[in-house]
Parts: sequence; structure tokens; C-alpha cells
Amino acid sequence: MKKRYRVGILGATGAVGQKFMQLLAEHPWFEISAVAASERSAGKPYAEAVRWKLPAPIPARLRELEVRNLTPDLDCDFVFSALDSSVAGSAEEAFARAGYPVISNSKNHRMDDDVPLLVPEANPEHCELIPIQKQRRGFDRGFIVTNPNCAVVGLVMVLKPLQDAFGVEAVSVTTLQAISGAGYPGVPAADIVENVIPYIEDEEEKIETEPRKILGTLEGSAVRPAGVTISAQCHRVPVVDGHLEAVSVRLRTKASPAEVSEALRSFSAEPQRLGLPSAPARPILVREERDRPQPRFDRDTAEGMAVVVGRIRSCPVLDIRLTLLSHNLVRGAAGAAVLNAELLAQKRFL
Repeated sequence: MKKRYRVGILGATGAVGQKFMQLLAEHPWFEISAVAASERSAGKPYAEAVRWKLPAPIPARLRELEVRNLTPDLDCDFVFSALDSSVAGSAEEAFARAGYPVISNSKNHRMDDDVPLLVPEANPEHCELIPIQKQRRGFDRGFIVTNPNCAVVGLVMVLKPLQDAFGVEAVSVTTLQAISGAGYPGVPAADIVENVIPYIEDEEEKIETEPRKILGTLEGSAVRPAGVTISAQCHRVPVVDGHLEAVSVRLRTKASPAEVSEALRSFSAEPQRLGLPSAPARPILVREERDRPQPRFDRDTAEGMAVVVGRIRSCPVLDIRLTLLSHNLVRGAAGAAVLNAELLAQKRFL
């Protein structure tokens, strides 16, 4: 990749926006040239506008970058959107209509028929919805591509190799989700300290529907959802980063835990074949210890871009059960969008 792309970040001061700034500061293909946020931040240097919450300091060259309004007049080739869902829908459409490719982390357009809901290891062929979207909506250069909910990414990464090898009929998943998934300031300390909250608004619905689109088949101008039934129960737990998921799966073709482990361990896909900069060499790491994965020890595997799986064993109700972990701010949010952009660049959609 010889061309370097100028990148804008919408919602750059929020939790996911900050992760974009960090991940892109030294990216070999993408250079941040513009940031935008709410009116109260506009006109200020980024370092003054943001309440920086990441352990590493703000990248030095980005500190003085002026925060712009959320209007489609940014000096960049495409934009990442980390906008809150309350404003993302109309703002992303406005940028796409003005000619900007929009790679979004927000939920608003995920289930639109003509918008790719993209996990590059699972459904890179869904990029072919882009010209259909542009024609339908009257876009010229612009378009919208989304990544899934932060808990869905890890689940789909595990279901994809199982679907390919054995077929997947039904899934039961219980999530233990980190507080950073709620953004900042997020969940009040009085609610989450020494506690588990067994409800996250709209989360179960997303987990039960988004994987069916991602794992579905592109047929002509639409995606036929995968014929898999998913039951989800979601919990917020007092962990800073890392979503842990306990998953049971009914397979179409029966398989032993060893066969499932091998299918996951050997999984490789389009991002690995293309050598995309953010793609982990091994997208799924299988651990043999009885008590892994754990957020504290495993969330940063492959710089947060790999999914870690353990406790693969038979299930007396379905067929196979396992535990998976993914970094919700990296693989589940900003890193997922960056990988999507790399795939789109390599396939010459940008």
C-alpha cells in the first residue's frame, strides 16, 4: 500500500474516539488530518477539548489539532465515526452524501439492508453491498460501512470457523461485559462496585440479530441472514476492559472438543492473507489452561485484536461450550473499524 490516506475522526473526544486517536497515531497507511466533535468542543485544540482517559498520553502531534464541528467539510479522504447513537444516524448520512466514505462504530446503520455490517475475517464479500448502497441512495464517492456491537465481534469470530467446518444451528451466550463498553462517564460507581448488573439496554437484541446478518449469504443485492437461533443474556461487571462470553453451540455436524479446538486454532481468513496492518497473525488464540481466558491477562493479546478462547468442552444441553474474551475498545470498536478501513483500502473501495 503506497498511498497514505488522510483520516477524519467524528466523535474524537469520546472513549472510542480516543482509542481511534491512539491506534492511528503511528498507522502505516492512515494519517489523522481532522477531528470533529460537539459544538462545546469545536474551536479548541484537541488536548484542551478532551478528557483523556487512556493510560498512554495523547500522541504529541495530535495535541494541537483543532476540533471541528460535525459538518461535512473536513480536509480528509474518509472518516471514522465514534459518534453517540443520538447523533450518528443523520451525521453519518450527511457525510456519506457529501462524498466521504464513513467507517462507523455506531449502531444506527448496522441493520440497513444496503450497509455492510463487516467483520473482515467473517464476511469480506459483503463489501459488494457498497455499489448497491451508492446507487440506491444517490451517493457519489461516499458510503457507509459499520462494524458490529462490541460483544458481537468476538462471538462472530468464533462462530465463523465453526460454521465453515461443522455448521451452526443454535447459540446460547451469556456475556460479562466491561464498564468501558458503556463509554464515559458510563456506569456510576455506586451501581457497579461490588455488583453485577444483569441488564444492558438493547444489548441482547443486538447480539441475537447482528451475527445472523454477518454470517449470512450475499445474494444479489441483499444479505440472506444465517439460519442460526441465538439466545443472549448480558451483564455489566466491574472490569475495566474486556468482554468475557460463555457460549454453548449446537452444531449441524457433531464434533468433538478436540475437533472444535483445531478448527478455531487453525482459522485464518482474508485479513491474514492480505497482510493487513491491524490483522493479528492468529485471529483466534486457544488456551488450554482450565481458568483462562481472563480479562486482566488476555485482553491485550495481539495488541487487543485477537479473540482468546478457552474451556472448550462438551455441552449436555447443546453440543459444545466454551469461553471467549475480546477487547471491547480494540477488537470490539476502534480496532474493528480500522481493520475494516484497511480491507476497504486494499480492495480499492476508498
